[in-house]
Amino acid sequence: MTYETNRFVVEYKKTPPKAEAKTRITNFNEIYSDFKPEQANAQASRCAQCGVPFCQSGCPLQNNIPDWLRMTAEGRFEEAFRLSSATSTLPEICGRICPQDRLCEGSCVLEQSGWENVTIGAVERYVNDMAFEEGWIEPIVPALERGESVGIIGAGPAGIAAADRLRTLGYKVTIYDRYDRPGGLLTYGIPSFKLEKDVVLRRTQRLADSGVEFVLNCDIGNDVSFEELRQKHDAILIATGVYKVRRLSVPGCGSKGVVAALDYLTASNRKGFGDAVEAYDNGTLNAEGKTVVVIGGGDTAMDCVRTATRQGAKAVTCVYRRDRANMPGSDREVANAEEEGVKFEWLSAPKAVLGDAEHVSGLRIQRMRLTTPDAQGRQGIEDIPGAENDLPADIVIEALGFEPENIPVLFNQPGLEVTKWGTIKVQAGEFQTFVPGVFAAGDIVRGASLVVWAVREGQDAAADIHHYIQSNVSASLEAAQ
Repeated sequence: MTYETNRFVVEYKKTPPKAEAKTRITNFNEIYSDFKPEQANAQASRCAQCGVPFCQSGCPLQNNIPDWLRMTAEGRFEEAFRLSSATSTLPEICGRICPQDRLCEGSCVLEQSGWENVTIGAVERYVNDMAFEEGWIEPIVPALERGESVGIIGAGPAGIAAADRLRTLGYKVTIYDRYDRPGGLLTYGIPSFKLEKDVVLRRTQRLADSGVEFVLNCDIGNDVSFEELRQKHDAILIATGVYKVRRLSVPGCGSKGVVAALDYLTASNRKGFGDAVEAYDNGTLNAEGKTVVVIGGGDTAMDCVRTATRQGAKAVTCVYRRDRANMPGSDREVANAEEEGVKFEWLSAPKAVLGDAEHVSGLRIQRMRLTTPDAQGRQGIEDIPGAENDLPADIVIEALGFEPENIPVLFNQPGLEVTKWGTIKVQAGEFQTFVPGVFAAGDIVRGASLVVWAVREGQDAAADIHHYIQSNVSASLEAAQ
């Protein structure tokens, strides 16, 4: 069945079926099902085809959303896929994990006018999953094979996106990554109930089938020097992401029962792959039967609390220093966590970890209150004198965010300039660093951010690299003449 658009007056907003909380916490499967064809058609038909599509401007990739929604409504699924993938190298992944409520769907004109947004992310996921199932997505075959090569450091979303674009342009591409599987945080940082790992694997496998070489378990600076890579390739892209975790600095924070979110999530994801993980098996990074407290308010914190419920935690609490309205994470993820039994302590900040060096017994929290908004409308926070509480805890998970590693030192490249935040500095309006032929993109440039921004910057960096290499080729030819 096909539909015309502008049916928002007769079609209600419907999201894909979601597993019941009591069922989904027993496994790590994705909690949302795919639309059936008629459901996708019907939901896509709700699009008002706005003259000024705020959904598109709200998307970091500037995806041509109204047009592929119209094609979906009309049953033109392959055309919808091709238009969707024209601007995004990872559309079915972004459709799963983007915080659409803060991006395209939150910007939807229907949402702003009280009709409820089009379920853009779910349609995007549906159309691009179908593309894999129908065989529309094939290995990349460049129209022209080029002699130049590009080395990419980091197999996360920025690196994958850049590799896709560069291989399409005909470059030889090699991706180097410190982990044993490609995907970066898509593989080890995001739980399978949000992003099943075969979804990531089929993307990286497509790149491998397209001729992209993956060099895994490769630590740049130790296993191979950065200078060796510069000699081997015509350009280098640094897309390492940011992996240095922010740690607590309160009394007792050195206890063995205080663990970093990324360590905890990586251990869980490795177990999902069937790996032997000693820290999980001995209980250090396993919440089973424990009272868990997670500190933080972003999506990583939500990943941790929801992982803990699936591991069989006795109780799970999230502590955040602001209120729900000021939480940086996706409201959808908070709602999912609440459905799964997670308790939230809003306007609460950690004051001390209770217990001893070997074991945690609790977390002392300081109650906070919001202050008067400043000129930008941002409210600060301050302590409420004398308002403290002790929460029981067997394990405390720090989900306080990520910072850049010291890349110039790790790579022995003092010429790589960094900002005051430690991110790599690039030239104005482009992704080239101040070292010739070396580019950077993703979180290592903008700081910890969304996957969709990493995809955008990886694609844009690929365009800059192409321009740089072609300019050098042209210059060399002119010099030879």
